[in-house]
Amino acid sequence: MTSILVVCTGNVCRSPMAEGFLRTALERRLGADAPAVTSAGTAGWEGSGAMPESVQAARERGVEIGGHVAQRLVPGMAGSADLVVCMAAEHRDAITATEPGVARAVFTLKELARLLEQLPPVGAGHPDLLARIRDADRLRRDGFPGNPLDEDVVDPLGMPLDSYRAIAWELDEWSDRVAEGLAGPVPVPTTSRPEA
Repeated sequence: MTSILVVCTGNVCRSPMAEGFLRTALERRLGADAPAVTSAGTAGWEGSGAMPESVQAARERGVEIGGHVAQRLVPGMAGSADLVVCMAAEHRDAITATEPGVARAVFTLKELARLLEQLPPVGAGHPDLLARIRDADRLRRDGFPGNPLDEDVVDPLGMPLDSYRAIAWELDEWSDRVAEGLAGPVPVPTTSRPEA
């Protein structure tokens, strides 16, 4: 099964919310075939829960992260994931500096969404997530500029609840864009018609 690792700094604010939003967005599209989504922090507050404001902001958007337990990103963790989604360029750059072999699968959330949106839409049937990731990296290496001035999601640590709500909205929107780029739109439920 494909696995996705979401990375921020402390693994208590942004990445727990993004993990929840991305998992939910992928499950809406792929059901039981959705990839496993986990998160970690480059300076993870090992064993801590998500910040209460993150829990509340995510819950208000329909995602429960109250059981989250923070973990520190350790060597090899990024390499064991098929895709690493970072909250800021500094996280992507730190991972690729220490584990250059994984660079082709490491993106910021916004970078990945923009790259995927440049690819042909996902066709009908079961999407090949690994091929989509490879195609996004190929496009990046071919020089697609994206928007390097808007790659980071602001760290809300120490900010009021309304800032967490704003970040949760941003993460939810970008996570949904990534999920659509990887797996296509949310399937339209089929309705059964009564027999005539």
